[in-house]
Amino acid sequence: MKGRPYVYVGNFLFALNFFVLFILVFESDLQIPLWLQPVGRMHVLLLHFPIALLLISMVMEFVPFKTENKNQPFYKNFTSTLFLVGVIAAGVTVVMGLFLSKEGGYGPEVLRWHKWWGVSVFFFGSLVFAVRKNSKRYDTAIAKSGALVITVCLILTGHFGATLTHGESFIWKPIVDDTPEAVPIEQAKVFDHLIKPILESKCIGCHNPDKLKGKLVLTDSVFIWKGGKSGKLFVAGNPENSLLMKRIHLQPENKKHMPPSGNTQLTQEEKELLHGWIKTNVKFNQRIITLPQNDSLRLRAIAFLNSNETGDEPFDFEAADAETVEMLNTDYRVVSPVAKNSPALSVNIYSKENFSAETLNELLDVKVQIVSLELSKMPITQIDLKRVAEFENLRRLNLNFTDIAGEGLATLTALTKLKSLSLSGTKVNYQDLKKYIPDFKNLNTVALWKTGLTPDELMQLQTDNENVQFLGISKDDALNLIKLNPPRLKHKSAVFDDSIQLQLFHPVRDVNIHFTTHGSEPDSTSQVFNNNTVLKKSTAIKTRAYKLGWLHSDVVTLNVYRSFHKPDSIRLLSRLNRVHPANGAKTFFDHQLGTFNANSPAWANNWAGFNKNDLELLLEFKTPRMISSIALNTLIETETSIFPPATIEIWGGPSPTQLKLITRMKPEHPKDYRKPFIQLIECTMPQQKISFLKVIAKPVMKLPGWHKNKDKPALLLVDEVLVN
Repeated sequence: MKGRPYVYVGNFLFALNFFVLFILVFESDLQIPLWLQPVGRMHVLLLHFPIALLLISMVMEFVPFKTENKNQPFYKNFTSTLFLVGVIAAGVTVVMGLFLSKEGGYGPEVLRWHKWWGVSVFFFGSLVFAVRKNSKRYDTAIAKSGALVITVCLILTGHFGATLTHGESFIWKPIVDDTPEAVPIEQAKVFDHLIKPILESKCIGCHNPDKLKGKLVLTDSVFIWKGGKSGKLFVAGNPENSLLMKRIHLQPENKKHMPPSGNTQLTQEEKELLHGWIKTNVKFNQRIITLPQNDSLRLRAIAFLNSNETGDEPFDFEAADAETVEMLNTDYRVVSPVAKNSPALSVNIYSKENFSAETLNELLDVKVQIVSLELSKMPITQIDLKRVAEFENLRRLNLNFTDIAGEGLATLTALTKLKSLSLSGTKVNYQDLKKYIPDFKNLNTVALWKTGLTPDELMQLQTDNENVQFLGISKDDALNLIKLNPPRLKHKSAVFDDSIQLQLFHPVRDVNIHFTTHGSEPDSTSQVFNNNTVLKKSTAIKTRAYKLGWLHSDVVTLNVYRSFHKPDSIRLLSRLNRVHPANGAKTFFDHQLGTFNANSPAWANNWAGFNKNDLELLLEFKTPRMISSIALNTLIETETSIFPPATIEIWGGPSPTQLKLITRMKPEHPKDYRKPFIQLIECTMPQQKISFLKVIAKPVMKLPGWHKNKDKPALLLVDEVLVN
């Protein structure tokens, strides 16, 4: 490119630099109209063009940059034109990308890196072009340095762009071993070991805190329950009407089909597991073995985990004859490969009435290939166990609720490759286990629920066999163990005036409620609730429920709040957010607390909201009161831009016109995304008599740089003001 056109294009590049700089300076105030949004979305179409042009230009700069080439008019004009077009294309792509970023749905941290490396490509490319125009200064060293820097910037821009589009592990996933560690059936949880791996492999690449596609995050239970822009993912117990299942079963060409066309799709088995999980009311902590014996999700889960446990293991034997395997399958016996293309077989025998010695004898034709055998509740005899001992490659054996005893254990020690042995509900005793377990050379796990062993005996077995994990910490069968719900407060209101007698409640009878009031985690040795505890200040009670034969509850923190002085007059001097009007000025002293559960009426009814304007509250005490602290009970939910106040000011005096600043504080703010929580923010002051108090809480006017709504105002939510 020569002459006047070259000058025009160069001037356009100069103007484009100023335009990009203008957008960056005023980015927080930039509003993209609907008609311009398609231009931003063309970013993904154009971005490959400048990458290709600039990389070719850099190769031509770095590799064949020789004096004879540099001085050739054609070579010089060609490389200059190619580089100029590449830089301009990069600038246009940057503008489109900045427009696209305003639509949201991208994680702020990764987006920020992608944006600034992309801008660096454009600005540095423009600088190199400006230097290049002055041929006297543009020598080999500058050319190679510029090519190297631009190439590095391009690579980093592409890396963070790929992370935004496909997830953090997209590039390395094919060569990184991320196979989940095998877990015994007795320990496995429905969500953690079945559902979560599906979400991680097929969904989280687009639905994570760094890429909020559809404003949906699938990295933990709180966000999964919350759903996204299109609403909640589940109707618990009703998979057919659940958004997740509807999107999964759309035709692949439908733009709402999930995962999107072109991504790895869900297998039929994964769809069935998701369907079964939703049908069981979407429980996040449920163990597989607590499901009913014939529950379809339980059966699928056991088969799925058994295949995971042995499916990736390399085997040195040939596959069995396919016709033989097919003939062995009956209405009461299922013989199937543990994984696709694996020679190993899993055998499940279901019918107690149809079981006989022949049931196992018929398996001798595939005894080399059998690695997993389910014999739970079968009428096993000593002769049957001798037959089982011939399955030389057996890794997993389930003998739950059979009549196996010490002699049978001795027979099974011939299984040198056995890793998992389930003996729940059998007649094995401590002496038998102590004698024979050391003879199993590769055993990893032994399940001993409801065997009559004492905790001390189990502990001794564990001490004597460090390489084996013994499951069965109580006499109760794992099928019947139920986890207790956390205790609750029995008080109508958690706010009190002077003192409060602590009242904790649990719906299950004969539960021991253990608690602490000093911040430590309660356990079975902590103080037991007995109705004699009196609290005289705002307190966080950590509590947990215990009962013999049950799993103890999770720890829950229950708060009670002291509010000693109630004003005679309350005036709200500022405007409430129209979405959170609560009960006007009365909200702050009505002893009704809000929650962070969006399904609770307290979420909408009890929080007073302030957005873009301060909370200003004027309190009058007709009789002056001795006051030493003011506290605000606030909600913090970073995902939805609900933050603590930027500052709190407390003013006091004998009249509304004679107020002086008593104290000012800046609460600590979240530094990343967190689960919702309620925080009591207390301002202390020297004790003094006051007739009028003015409380001013200023919302955050610009959200921090890490937040997806960077530089936009936060929402402040307060449900109670405590004066002490």
